[in-house]
Amino acid sequence: MNGATTGDVRTAPPPQDERRSKLFRKTLVTVLVATGTFFLTNVLTPDAAEQWQWTMPVIVGSAVLIMQYLVDFGERLEAVEESQKRRIRGMRDSLADHHREMRSAVDESFAKINAATELFSQVDRSVLRSDGVTRLARKYTQVGEHGSEIVKRFAQEEIASLALLMESLSNGTADCPGENHEWLIDLTACTKKTLYATSTSVDRDFWSSGPGKRYLVAQGDAIRKRGVEIRRLFLVDSPDEITEALRKLCERQRRYGIDARIVDQSELDSAPVTSVNDFIIFDGELCYEIEPDVRATPTKTTLKMTADHVLERIERFDDLWEASSAE
Repeated sequence: MNGATTGDVRTAPPPQDERRSKLFRKTLVTVLVATGTFFLTNVLTPDAAEQWQWTMPVIVGSAVLIMQYLVDFGERLEAVEESQKRRIRGMRDSLADHHREMRSAVDESFAKINAATELFSQVDRSVLRSDGVTRLARKYTQVGEHGSEIVKRFAQEEIASLALLMESLSNGTADCPGENHEWLIDLTACTKKTLYATSTSVDRDFWSSGPGKRYLVAQGDAIRKRGVEIRRLFLVDSPDEITEALRKLCERQRRYGIDARIVDQSELDSAPVTSVNDFIIFDGELCYEIEPDVRATPTKTTLKMTADHVLERIERFDDLWEASSAE
């Protein structure tokens, strides 16, 4: 609002031509009425004094002029009142809109606060640790306040990926392109009881890589620090694949405390299940599986937690374990 809404209300002055026109009309009407009165006085009172004959036209003309200004003033007053009413209505509507906007903003803010409070209440009630979630939220806001644009975008992408992973885990399965070594090592660090794994020709080169060495170290820590039982079956399709290099790989894993064995699927009573991918069963509750393409290259990593699927993998592993040999 400006000063025009709080001070005296003034109407815009009429144009110069219009003011002149109104003044001319008032003057003309006054002259005509005074002239008419003068002639009428002379006709009706011819014997009256000359002073009276001139006084009456002046009085009547003055009255007519005053009446015209009063009518004009009344019209202007009505226009001012109407303008003031419109302005008051506009201010009332503006205040009402502002009130609605403020109320909407307050309601939205309280809704966000309630949602955040409910969210953190659920986190506190969850069996999962809540300190990590709180730390994640706090650090995410700090990145938003102080990070560069590319850092902010990167943080948003990582949060979106983490949210997608949590959503997938809540539905019982999660996957990602390629072979996710971080999942593999983190799951090993979380294992408390058993880790049963199969290994085919798809991941032979993995064991000499950096992630493969880190994976072995994580398994050794799980055995020493938490008493985890780890079994690994190296699956081959024929005796020709049982090479000296494969025997040395088994021996190396045994030095970490892993019970490593070789299974020749061609000697099994049943036909080899070539469609079974590399899989790892963590604590009998979760399966980590690798799906290769036609060139035996890992194309997707899948985490599956459904009870039926995990049980089927456990039974498959037990069958292969019974047919294994410690080369």
